[in-house]
Amino acid sequence: MDRIKVVLVDDSVETRKNIKELLSFERCFEVIGEAGNGEDAIFLINESKPDVVMMDINMPVMDGIKATEYLSTSMPATSVIIMSVHGEHEYLRQAMAAGAREYLIKPFTADELYTAILKSCEFEAKRRKSLNPHETQEAVKTQVISVFSTKGGVGKTTIASNLAVTLSRVCRKKIALIDLDLQFGDIAIMLNVSVKNTISDYIKEIGQSDNVPLDDYLVTHFSGIKVLPAPIKPEYAEFITSKHIEKIIEELSGSYHYIIIDASAGFHETVLTSLDISDRILFISTLDLPTIKNVKSGLDIMDSLKYPESKVKIVVNKASEQYGVKYKDFEATLKRPIWAYIPEDSQTVITSANKGFPFVMTRTETKVAKAIINLAKMLVSEQVGVKTESVGSIRKLSVR
Repeated sequence: MDRIKVVLVDDSVETRKNIKELLSFERCFEVIGEAGNGEDAIFLINESKPDVVMMDINMPVMDGIKATEYLSTSMPATSVIIMSVHGEHEYLRQAMAAGAREYLIKPFTADELYTAILKSCEFEAKRRKSLNPHETQEAVKTQVISVFSTKGGVGKTTIASNLAVTLSRVCRKKIALIDLDLQFGDIAIMLNVSVKNTISDYIKEIGQSDNVPLDDYLVTHFSGIKVLPAPIKPEYAEFITSKHIEKIIEELSGSYHYIIIDASAGFHETVLTSLDISDRILFISTLDLPTIKNVKSGLDIMDSLKYPESKVKIVVNKASEQYGVKYKDFEATLKRPIWAYIPEDSQTVITSANKGFPFVMTRTETKVAKAIINLAKMLVSEQVGVKTESVGSIRKLSVR
């Protein structure tokens, strides 16, 4: 069962912290975002589409009543629970007239909080069922896309994180993002998500029990994508094997429409497993000679693994011919066409990484954001072929 996604809106940081702590005791709830006023909340909620919003009634900039009125008309599927220190009937009447589902008087107990959220979700489920009585569950066909390079520093993580967010926004499907740079993964920092559990925690649990739901170890970004973070400590990487990667992808397949893998640079055992399973490999390169040399070697290895050319797509990041290497010379050297170009925009990329907000959400007018959005649309529109190997028969390669 999917966890109930909650957004907290209150100008008191301490109040948000206390509610978040109460919700953390129950696995069925997940706080995916916080805001200090109604105006910021509307932007966050439009992007994250939570199940429930805990909304304070009195806040600066835009109060909870006005924000609730907006949400009840523009996002009726999101339940709003108003919180207030006032218990007078007039405040309750205003909250209900604005479209709130429940009204909690501060301070409230954990049981009161849980009951209000669950009642709101139950009401919304009944409302949806009455509107769509014959609605059937859509079959999920999963595509696995690995973002890979044989050289570090080419922008894999930036591309993987922004691509995952774009696919979620463009096609409105379920997206899982796996950080497979097991020693030094940066996806969690890039997306500014709070890491409670990582891939190594999940591996540890499945070593003790077979019935461990992977969804409990995924972090929800406010864009809606689910993230499986890399281990907190580099030494934990040695306990993760190719069999574990197979199991993780098998668990996610059928539940998520796209699985995006941010793979580490190099042909490690776990990376090879993800590449074998992938429907598409986005091979990232820049236009400097050391990277081109390493990409050429990587393509030679992929040829020896008999990966079809349709599976491996060359993506040039920080694309510009001003540094001496022409696109035609690059293609002639690799004997492969460039599938996509992503222009250089260090200011947008670095600012985005430092703030933890994907630039495809905050700087959509930039050329680099438009390039990622176009890349996502190309992947969505492509007809995906048959995998080269099944999950159960992964090839092994020793790279010296």
